[in-house]
Amino acid sequence: MPDPHATGPRPSAPLRWLLAGAVIVGLLVAAASLLALADSALSVWQRLQDLPGWLRALYLGLLGLLALASAVVLWWLLRSRAPRAPKAAPIDRAAIEARLVALEAEPGATDAARAELAELDARRGGGQLHAALFGAISTGKSSLLRALAPQAEVAVDVRGGSTREVQHARGRLPDGSALVLADVPGTQEHGGERWAALAEREAARAHVLLYLVDGDLSRTQAAELARIGAFGKPLLLVLNKADRYDAPELEALGARLSARAKEHGGRFVAARAGGEELVLRRLPDGHEESLRRPRPADLAALQRELVRIARFGAEALEPAREAAVVAAIDAELAQAEAATRARRSEETVARYTRRAVLGAMAAVAPGSDLVIQGALATALVRELARIHDLPVRDIDLDAFLARAGSLVRTSSSLLLAVAGNALKAFPGLGTLGGGLLHAIAYGLIFDSLGRALAQTLAETRRFDREASLDAFAAALKSPGGERVLRVLGLAREALGERRETEGQRG
Repeated sequence: MPDPHATGPRPSAPLRWLLAGAVIVGLLVAAASLLALADSALSVWQRLQDLPGWLRALYLGLLGLLALASAVVLWWLLRSRAPRAPKAAPIDRAAIEARLVALEAEPGATDAARAELAELDARRGGGQLHAALFGAISTGKSSLLRALAPQAEVAVDVRGGSTREVQHARGRLPDGSALVLADVPGTQEHGGERWAALAEREAARAHVLLYLVDGDLSRTQAAELARIGAFGKPLLLVLNKADRYDAPELEALGARLSARAKEHGGRFVAARAGGEELVLRRLPDGHEESLRRPRPADLAALQRELVRIARFGAEALEPAREAAVVAAIDAELAQAEAATRARRSEETVARYTRRAVLGAMAAVAPGSDLVIQGALATALVRELARIHDLPVRDIDLDAFLARAGSLVRTSSSLLLAVAGNALKAFPGLGTLGGGLLHAIAYGLIFDSLGRALAQTLAETRRFDREASLDAFAAALKSPGGERVLRVLGLAREALGERRETEGQRG
């Protein structure tokens, strides 16, 4: 009877002697190497003892630094790293144009971006200084607009679906430079989010930004100033109605506003837009009457700042303006591209879910449907990855599908139970055999897999296996009623097609 503890035939006696000799030689070589290393170390140490103290300390310090540097390099090479996020492509006009071409097939996806690029080119060709005027409605924006462009006819541009959102007026600066002013409605005219969107658009289009106040900055105004200051354009914080303050008040307020402007790379300037003022006049008989009289404008300091900026030339200010416009278009295109990817992912998941249902119903032998569905799962993952422009290695794909398969095996009974309950809600279907039940279960599996993967690809912008599997497991545990009904509809369609095909064959 063979020995149950035997592990296999032993080598022959000569071979055993040869192996033993090799081991002994190896030990002797290792011992000799250690002795030589110890002898060298002791020799070096003895020589160090003969050196002057400062030279010995320098040598040991250099050895310590070398050891520390080696340890840092080894730590950097061996430490575990989080996966690097994909590098974003540089944003420039050529890249924007290429993305617009890719989105041409999507209705309305490129209209706003094309309009912005056309406006960018038109303003560049005009060679005029474009200034955007921001502020609350009580700060005298309209008066300042008329004072800077007294002869202009105010034109109204259509922006964001409204005909009364941005007013453009043309005027000239004291040195003859052309000036185009854009008046953006303030926070009291529109909701905060709506105004913020308008501010971002017009701030991107302009060469210079003017923020108008009539007193110290409130918290809301400070946030608005920071928002438009982030564009990196020339920025002027303008105190209108400066004549309302006496000299000490104006000096103190100007110091505070100047500091706030410098926080965002801007300058402070005081101005008076003019308009009308209400005065009381005492009559000879002792009565008083109120009169409205013109209030003289004082725009000298503001105009000097605008002239200073205009002397740079519109051409010199164009790069910052184009960068801001292109960045705004990039954000809009990113939303359109995300919507396109979501729609294409939805269509792909529905298509492969239908194929899974048909494959399960067409299975003629136990296990043959697993072969069909495995190929479909591989194709589904690859197509979703292509939609999101993300590479998937075969090794990652195989490991992902293997883990997903193990999740399916632990959830199949639950899916079959859900599918069976769904069938009971439809008279005539509840009495069908297990083929349709099996098909619905597979449909739910593919619907869950596709949606989980599409969601994680969109959120992480990389193939995150663990996140996708977590989302897949959650979808398997609680398939929503809407999903069950959708898959059931696919199963009914597939059953109808199958019956029609069998009828034609008969």
